[in-house]
Amino acid sequence: MSDGIRRFVPLDVDAIEVLLCDADGNLFGSEEPAFVASTAVTNRLLAELGVACTFTPDALRRRSMGRTFRSTALELAAGAGVAIEPEALERWVLAERRAVVAHLTSVLRPDPAVHGPLRALSRRFRLAVVSSSAMSRLAACFTATHLDAVFPPPVRFSAEDSLPVAKSKPDPAIYAFAGEHLGIAGAEGLAVEDAVAGARSAVAAGFPTVGNLQFVAADEREERAAALQEAGVAAVVPSWSHLAVLLRSNARSHTPLEVLPGPS
Repeated sequence: MSDGIRRFVPLDVDAIEVLLCDADGNLFGSEEPAFVASTAVTNRLLAELGVACTFTPDALRRRSMGRTFRSTALELAAGAGVAIEPEALERWVLAERRAVVAHLTSVLRPDPAVHGPLRALSRRFRLAVVSSSAMSRLAACFTATHLDAVFPPPVRFSAEDSLPVAKSKPDPAIYAFAGEHLGIAGAEGLAVEDAVAGARSAVAAGFPTVGNLQFVAADEREERAAALQEAGVAAVVPSWSHLAVLLRSNARSHTPLEVLPGPS
């Protein structure tokens, strides 16, 4: 499309009440720095388990993006034919969380290319966050990026902490949980996801979904867009400002949206 927006199926914008926003790699550029810290912990875990394998941050990111450290650790151990005792797993989950939160707190900053479109969108839709990340990580990221007021604690949903039993995306449990607590279902919610695992989670929960490439590296965008389309998203946008354009152009009602430019 000439506007950079790729539309695959129609969106009933007038039915949307809530934007269900993924956090990492979507509201802030946290994926790359998070995996720098997470990889160091993951490699120590593998060494303790006697697994002769190590990851670079980029390799681990490409393998595990959109999922929790817990699910990645269990999968890596199972693939190597070893087990992690529950108490040991919890110790490693906490160690990874502390390392990632400390690093993200030091590197994340507010981003006008996110704040401007979100302010415009919040005049028309309710906003909530639906993430695989732990609440403590979300809180640190929202504070560092000055998004606390946009996503206050009551509208934060964590696959790690909100569910009775933690279930990482692409399992749809966290989206189903968020929808139930927000009182919405189906077309009443629109998920905004950068990761394929997150898109699959939202689609499986019955929510129309838009893929957002705001923080995706330029050399990965074509591959990511194709993977998001295969996962069932209704559209892929280059940025939050493009999402505001998409939702304005597909609406029958024309509530003004002041769209501030963002990177394409």
